[in-house]
Amino acid sequence: MKVLITGHRGYIGSVLTQVLLYRGIEVIGLDADLYSDCAFGRVREPGTSLSIDIRVVEAHHFSGVDVVIHLAGIADDASGDLSAQLTEDINFAGTMRVAQMAKAAGVGRFFFASSCSVYGKGAQELLTENSPVCPLSNYDKSKILCEQELSRLAGDGFSPVYLRLGTVYGVSPKLRLDTVVNDFVGAATTAGRIAMKTAGLAWRPFIHVEDVARTFSALLSLSPQRIHDRAINIVQRHENYRIAQVAEAVTEAIPDSQWTGAFDVADTKSYHVCGEQLAHLLPGFRFNWKLAEGIRQLAAALQGAGVTSAEWRSDRYRRVMWLRSLLERGAMNLSALQNAHALCL
Repeated sequence: MKVLITGHRGYIGSVLTQVLLYRGIEVIGLDADLYSDCAFGRVREPGTSLSIDIRVVEAHHFSGVDVVIHLAGIADDASGDLSAQLTEDINFAGTMRVAQMAKAAGVGRFFFASSCSVYGKGAQELLTENSPVCPLSNYDKSKILCEQELSRLAGDGFSPVYLRLGTVYGVSPKLRLDTVVNDFVGAATTAGRIAMKTAGLAWRPFIHVEDVARTFSALLSLSPQRIHDRAINIVQRHENYRIAQVAEAVTEAIPDSQWTGAFDVADTKSYHVCGEQLAHLLPGFRFNWKLAEGIRQLAAALQGAGVTSAEWRSDRYRRVMWLRSLLERGAMNLSALQNAHALCL
């Protein structure tokens, strides 16, 4: 099996690459490496790496590939809000270019990294893949639009699947400290205090980055027919938490830390997500990480690396800050950014 990963040097991609290589799978990486100066550890490269903008890929780049795992794209709400046009250009147009060229090259399977964030302000009950979506941000809207358009491409030997990721946390060679758990652990270990900007009553499904990679790997073993043109929540059962519960868990794990909330500020998004379909598809699969264990792992890694409060706050580990810093330093203006290489998760 030959697998091409777009965004293979990103937060998720760098872990997924290692997992697939360990399995003996032939991996091709495709990444423009915009975040080359944002490494936390050594990124293991596959045998073949391509530095190509996803919006200008050609069919020959996918020659001999069996599966494309598409991770490349603007990574979160904050980055997506820098420019609606930029988000549409990279997340939607770039994704469709990759899919169209892959299909033209005869690639049979296409794994699209979507997000549970598309549920937006979901109902209080567990949300399944059949629950209504409520995309609130440019990022969310791009994910849903991609799912819809990829579904129109399905058929004629091309089998897409839409993997709606929970809120990812944990250690990666391309660590991010702008996701909820990672941000809270960084705050507690370096500053001794988590200051939530809302009441923290929103629900989120949390999943460790290593378990995301292992889940993708396990899904590769299924026949395309079983997951053809379907959305799948990539979440772990019993790992939905309110944001305030995460803050409490972090301060319990890290001595001499505390948390506060802005209890008069309501959360914009809240989604409590069901993982039953994934459990049914992979009945023998076991997740390696629970939230408490992931918190301890991340705290140990940050302390072991000597990450300071200033570094935790810096653009090195925060995607939207890194993009803004490029603009402020004059390294690129917005029009140049729109013509730059694809960003990576």
